[in-house]
Amino acid sequence: MMYLDNAATSFIKPPSVYRAVQQAMLSASNPGRGTHQSARKAADIVYDCREAAADLFHIDDPSHVVFTFNATHALNLAIRTLVRPGMRVLISGFEHNAVTRPLNAMGADIRFAGRSLFDSDGVLSDFKKKINDAELVVCTHVSNVFGFELPLDGIASLCREHEVPLIVDASQSAGILDLNMNRLGAAFIAMPGHKALFGPQGTGLLLCGRIGKPLLFGGTGSDSLNQDMPESLPERLEAGTLNVPGIAGLKAGMDYVRDRGLENIHSYEKTLLQQLIDALSAIPELKLYCDSNHNQSGILSFTVNGVDSESFSEALSEKGIAVRGGLHCAPLAHRSAGTVDGGTVRISLSPFVTKEELEKSCRIIRAMF
Repeated sequence: MMYLDNAATSFIKPPSVYRAVQQAMLSASNPGRGTHQSARKAADIVYDCREAAADLFHIDDPSHVVFTFNATHALNLAIRTLVRPGMRVLISGFEHNAVTRPLNAMGADIRFAGRSLFDSDGVLSDFKKKINDAELVVCTHVSNVFGFELPLDGIASLCREHEVPLIVDASQSAGILDLNMNRLGAAFIAMPGHKALFGPQGTGLLLCGRIGKPLLFGGTGSDSLNQDMPESLPERLEAGTLNVPGIAGLKAGMDYVRDRGLENIHSYEKTLLQQLIDALSAIPELKLYCDSNHNQSGILSFTVNGVDSESFSEALSEKGIAVRGGLHCAPLAHRSAGTVDGGTVRISLSPFVTKEELEKSCRIIRAMF
């Protein structure tokens, strides 16, 4: 199988990730639930991973790194901390359901800014026009459908200037683009562990610029007489037993990202993306959604004349190519781009995709027409 669905999850991981998960399962029990050797081992794994995340994302205090089950869990924590019914929340036109559904559930007054695909200047200009009336901004860093890199630094600067809290969905950028918590000044940054950070599924991170409101209540291994959640991070937002084997794997994945280098990963994926665009643009039956200004990470969506996107993706699967068709849990992005009726076929890359297998995949796609 040629795996080209990395925006959903990075199926191929560094070998060190598999080893770390196995070693944790063989040696570590439950952090904070005892002083015996296996509990101490678990606590060390958890703390080492917090420190690695704090270093990678430029956070002064590792306790402000909170472990979650995934990015959706992290976004719900952030949104439920800051949003109240009727609050005016400004979001981009490319948000995932992990943002829009919690906002709707909280009764937010949702406003939209920046719905022009691959138009960074237009997106920033639209945010600038509308931020005066916003009480909160929630913005994805990279569109999970189109790979569009939104002008996050400019949006964050506007938020700081107008003293509007910012929540960042870094689901498609963490491990690929530079994310500096200190520079952005965000209230929260949410991300999965299982995508470009190469951790196992069931892992995620919430980077906290403020304390946060608990979503779950339960044991934390500390302050047990208190019938409220502890006041301090990370325990305030981490109820119950942590996924220690997953966290061990996440640490190994972040070590891989650090050692290979964000710039090298991004550059390699850009090279693959251009190879893909060059090969598929010669097929007249395909409409590619790509950016001539190169504000695009390693994701390419396309539509096929006369063929449903999910049917085409199934046909590729039968030929050994794993992609994703449909709306990708982001109908807002498809409405912004005009592809909501049929969705798109999405190819998403990673450092473990080779130029040779990408070339083979393109040959197979060309032969289908």
